[in-house]
Amino acid sequence: MNQKKLQIWLPLLLAGAVVLGMFFGYKLKDNMGAYGPSFFGKQKRTGLEEILELVKAHYVDTVNTDSLSNTAIQNVISQLDPHSIYIPADHVQAVNDDMKGSFEGVGIEFGLIGDTVTVLQLFPKGPAEAAGIQIADKIISANDSMVSGKKVEYERIRKFFRGPKGTSVKVKLLRDGQPKEIIIQRGVIPVKSVDVAYMMEPGIGFIRLSKFASNTYEEFMQSLEDLKKQGMKKLILDLRDNGGGMLDDAIQIADEFLDDSKDIVYTEGKSTPKQIYTARRPGLFEEGKLVLLINEGSASASEVLTGALQDWDRAVIVGRRSFGKGLVQEQYQLSDGSALRLTISRYFTPIGRSIQKPYIRGEYGDYKEEINNRFNNGALFHNDSSNHKGKAYKTKGGRIVYGGGGISPDVFVPADSMEFQFLKKHELLGGLIEDASFTYYMSGKSKLNGFKTPQELKQHLTNDGGLWNIFQSKLAKNNLTVENFSPAQKQLISDYLNCMLGRFLWGNDGYFKMCNFSDKMVMKGLEEVKK
Repeated sequence: MNQKKLQIWLPLLLAGAVVLGMFFGYKLKDNMGAYGPSFFGKQKRTGLEEILELVKAHYVDTVNTDSLSNTAIQNVISQLDPHSIYIPADHVQAVNDDMKGSFEGVGIEFGLIGDTVTVLQLFPKGPAEAAGIQIADKIISANDSMVSGKKVEYERIRKFFRGPKGTSVKVKLLRDGQPKEIIIQRGVIPVKSVDVAYMMEPGIGFIRLSKFASNTYEEFMQSLEDLKKQGMKKLILDLRDNGGGMLDDAIQIADEFLDDSKDIVYTEGKSTPKQIYTARRPGLFEEGKLVLLINEGSASASEVLTGALQDWDRAVIVGRRSFGKGLVQEQYQLSDGSALRLTISRYFTPIGRSIQKPYIRGEYGDYKEEINNRFNNGALFHNDSSNHKGKAYKTKGGRIVYGGGGISPDVFVPADSMEFQFLKKHELLGGLIEDASFTYYMSGKSKLNGFKTPQELKQHLTNDGGLWNIFQSKLAKNNLTVENFSPAQKQLISDYLNCMLGRFLWGNDGYFKMCNFSDKMVMKGLEEVKK
């Protein structure tokens, strides 16, 4: 067989071998389990293994057979559905860490200020803080490898700082112009699912969830209990840009809002019998006004929670139509350390809605572009419920809702088209806003640390032009002036500056509290929860 023919037939041969291996070698567990053990014990070689050995031994050129194997597997998986994926061995740990809600590393957040990697945040009581690292430290090298410079790659830096608990990384840095060398021993760093939880007004609480990981329910309950102790009677739950995660945690949170025995979700697939999940215990917030915020980035487990509460008329859904992911995946560990995240069932809301938006198997270009299409066709800016092509259903209270393409809100809040277009046109603004806010924070840290609440900080910034002046100087260095922007664009920049300053002062908690002052969807949610 000449080289040209081999190039034509090899991908098909590899793909065919993988298909056979998958269908005869895998055994499904259940649709709610954790990461399963390998399904490969002692057995004969697969066709794929034999083909790769032949290629390695006899092919005319040297090829990376591992790469060929990965390509063949990816080709097979791409013919299934948009959310079944193959995870190479060197990516499995990062994926699992995200689902666990923790990772192993040093516990710092950094940014590029100028051309220098600068420490912007420290995880409280984390390894870096314990070793003596401080905010504003300028990192020059890690384990004797330079990490600063205009062409610095963030992923490369992360690899220096992440690593197994108990191992160490040697950091050389500058602090107030003086060189220092610090050795940090890596540890376990928790990653919170609750971005912020606080009382917006007397009696009205606010919780923002960024994902559903294995620790999300525990975090959520702690926040809910704390807010109830502060007198919370009504709640705004923000699920915007929450891409989902652990289905079990979403179900448990739904249980806190619904009476016992109410259905929350059911799942069903060819090899997985129908399983209904219901509320099983007295919830902590079964009464009291509830508003959920969603947008086009709210997906999967977020839609399970939202769909259940909408079906039972338990919450008012505010925002924009959700993503539309109604497929349930199970992750299977493979013998070579890689993993397969395979779609095993679909989920349905209590009244039978499938939230999954349409797709053509093996053709995912349009599927991946669907959110961008909402921008282009105006669906993000105008209520698209009248154009919803999914089947109509009635909630338990008789309201009309839709399936087959995400969850449409009860109260629509359009996206800001000016903001979308403005930020896309001026991509460098994000870096300048972070740089200006950091400079302002460092120049007046002692005074700023005296503010106890976001309201105090906001009032100070309203009367003080120092942050805006610093931003203007950063603009000038990039041949821009504020005259380049409209009044609405200037206000948008000012809001982002305030948000970023809040982050430097109080972390994510401060960031979202400051942002909420000017967030139109939050303001609409506040209006609805007061009705």
